[in-house]
Amino acid sequence: MFENILFQNQVIDQLKSDIGSSSLAPSILFSGPEYGGKGTTALELARVQSCEKNDVQGDWNCSCSSCVRHRNLVSPDLLILGKRHFFEEIAASSGPFLRNPENPGSRMLFLRSVRKLLLRFNSILWEDDHKLGKLKGQIDILEEELEDIEYAGENNDLKKKCESIIKKTAKLQAEGLGELIPIAQIRKAAYWSRLAPLGKKKHIIMENAEKMQEGAKNSLLKILEEPPPYLSIVLTSSRPMILLPTMLSRLREYRFAKRKTEEEKEVLSRIFREKQTAADSIESYFASFLPVKSDALYALSAFFAASVAAEAVREGRRAYSTGQMKAGVQNVVTSAVLIDFGKYTALISETGAMGRPAGNAKDALQKVLDTAEQFEIPGLFIRFLQQCSALVVAWLRSGDNDQDISLEKSIITELWHGELNRSMAENDSFNIKPPMVLERLFEALKTGMI
Repeated sequence: MFENILFQNQVIDQLKSDIGSSSLAPSILFSGPEYGGKGTTALELARVQSCEKNDVQGDWNCSCSSCVRHRNLVSPDLLILGKRHFFEEIAASSGPFLRNPENPGSRMLFLRSVRKLLLRFNSILWEDDHKLGKLKGQIDILEEELEDIEYAGENNDLKKKCESIIKKTAKLQAEGLGELIPIAQIRKAAYWSRLAPLGKKKHIIMENAEKMQEGAKNSLLKILEEPPPYLSIVLTSSRPMILLPTMLSRLREYRFAKRKTEEEKEVLSRIFREKQTAADSIESYFASFLPVKSDALYALSAFFAASVAAEAVREGRRAYSTGQMKAGVQNVVTSAVLIDFGKYTALISETGAMGRPAGNAKDALQKVLDTAEQFEIPGLFIRFLQQCSALVVAWLRSGDNDQDISLEKSIITELWHGELNRSMAENDSFNIKPPMVLERLFEALKTGMI
């Protein structure tokens, strides 16, 4: 029971105790850091609760039909909502499978990673939504390719098939899933939950539950208030404080710990069969599968910042030369700090092989988009914005400690953090495409820095 959950002993021991004493709450919250195993534990809990064998309940290798369906993520009594790092997980899971395709554990790891995404397109959740019709062709092809991998013997085209699946899942995620769980899906899940299960229990798992539309929170609250006796609900969140207090009061919380570095490396070794890797965490390991690696993304953020600074300096000089800006002590200090910011970021850009800042906003934006492959891989744009934030913090802590200069550096840093947070919300919560967000961000930063 819970053999595949590593280095979360306190949570697992408590779950085992509650299951053994029949005191497990119907509505549960798994809280804790990202990549801590919350989603995997939720899936395993659903399997354990549905196991049809009383003598060895929850054994990972249990052969009962319910456990087989749950292990393969094809149970009709399971609904999963919410987003996760699908692309990175699928790409990472393909590695051990391709290295040892005959290993059933590696094969299952890859198949499950893809099905976690496909489960978000359950027809129950998308009933009457015309968008599903547009995506159905992609979903059908993916399911066919998965079946080919699952049941075929030795296949010389295995690498090509995996690459095809990874590409298709990225496209499906980008086109099909918004950042927020919509109210319509919560309502459909609520209706589904009232129907009798085919097995022992029904399970609703909602990952990153803090990312819900406002109306969805109230709809979910109604399920939590009066759950059917055969329903198990698990919410996962790395930011539980964002959930409604009335929601939290109806959830029993299990807190997952932040794993130590050596523990995360052990997870990579045992789950992803990575004996030697430069990554020191699951997050950095997953990030290594993105088309733009972390170091290059940091250099790209420096190119963007240097281009913004260069454009701001040019605009400021044009404004001053035409009499639109009066010279003053404050302006002299600001200009010096702005130039320092430009030099600092330009050096990082050039060192990271991104080149000198662009001569205008259009060229700068085009280079960023081209280098990042238009940010088509879900999650890559948010990582880029996070690297911009880290870059500005590093600049703030560098160089001169003069009081006036430190004040001006703080003002510029606050400007960047405010606009970056706004950009994250535009993309993450309102689903505005990266090119539009990036264009607005460039203009806002340039204007604010003059």
